Amino acid sequence: MEFISNAMILSFSILLLLPSTSYSLYQKPENHIKTAIFVTGSFEMGPGSIATKTFENIKFPRGHVGIKSFDAELVDQEGNSIPSYETYLHHWFAIKYHQNITMSPNPKLRRPEDAFFQRNEGTCNGGILPHYWGFGVESRGTTSKIPDPFAIEQGNPTKIKNGYEEKWLLNIMVIDTRGAQDKKACTQCRCDHMNLPKDFYNVTRDIHNQRLTTNYKGGLFCCQDNLQCKQIEGFQGSRRMVSLRYKISWVDWNIYQIPVKVYILDSTDKVRSNGSKILHDCLAEYTIPAGGGGDSPHVQKANIPMENGGYLIYGTAHMHSGVVNATLYGQDGRTLCTSTPKYGTGKEAGNEKGYLIGMSVCYPQPGSIKIHDGEILTLESRYKNEFRTGAMGHFYIYLAEELPQ
Repeated sequence: MEFISNAMILSFSILLLLPSTSYSLYQKPENHIKTAIFVTGSFEMGPGSIATKTFENIKFPRGHVGIKSFDAELVDQEGNSIPSYETYLHHWFAIKYHQNITMSPNPKLRRPEDAFFQRNEGTCNGGILPHYWGFGVESRGTTSKIPDPFAIEQGNPTKIKNGYEEKWLLNIMVIDTRGAQDKKACTQCRCDHMNLPKDFYNVTRDIHNQRLTTNYKGGLFCCQDNLQCKQIEGFQGSRRMVSLRYKISWVDWNIYQIPVKVYILDSTDKVRSNGSKILHDCLAEYTIPAGGGGDSPHVQKANIPMENGGYLIYGTAHMHSGVVNATLYGQDGRTLCTSTPKYGTGKEAGNEKGYLIGMSVCYPQPGSIKIHDGEILTLESRYKNEFRTGAMGHFYIYLAEELPQ
């Protein structure tokens, strides 16, 4: 069993073996909303290095709660924000799992049923995009805040199997671009700009567990842990410790909260049917071919049937630099939400010139947009029409089944 997919290089054994590696900085109540800031364990990075890390059993609000927001950013050992032109946050994903309280501390005695993850309501297949929260380089400028009285319900004891407890992990990919021959290619995980092992294509499996071919030009597989971006000859730079700092706001669950369900949709989803059964095939990333040219953006499109609908409360997209926008349409062609990018103009962390620093968020008036059960949504992700590897077009929507009275 694998948590995200082969593409994330995150196996079930990692979940069972890694220790808890986060700690709390402080907790501050604000009216009925509680807020806490946590920091994962640190990991060392040097110029050109790539880190793909998993931190399991992270600090997370305990009990039956409603999460109002979950935001994160990269920091150094002093707690300073790290600018993206030095160290690039490719992605962070917060994933929920349930673990048997009697699970053996001896890995050899652990069973597959001792831990399993609880994915979001999205349509992707298997372990692809199972997280509840997660962005990338745009994290500092993309809010995850949910308006009152809505919240993402967690820790409901009636939904946790007897003998198990609910836990969370963070999967993170970080790329240190200091000294890289081509920073842009490095952040896109271009294979020809990485120092890959000689047997890379012989031993690496793709998202469908097939041997990776040399036609694969870049993406997650070429940004595995401990790989290296090709460096400018003679470049010297210091090594440093890096962590993910994350901030969670929540309320204690009560009758006044209205739950929203999290759906993460993918513009690479190749939907097909097997009789009456709908099958999804999400790839999580894609390549924009060279030679597109022109002023028109490259469009990646998926038609995605929604088994269950609801009222749209929140919407945004996770994409990479070069994004033009992403739009989600209803079956009748109405625009449900368009998420647009904001690019930096300065040098400070959170406003890095030329880098994606945020994606806009849709907050429709509750009740004004309803997605119907069985409705086929169309997701279009748009990038500049130029060669690009590892492009992503993930769309996050929060749906409520009821409205305030």
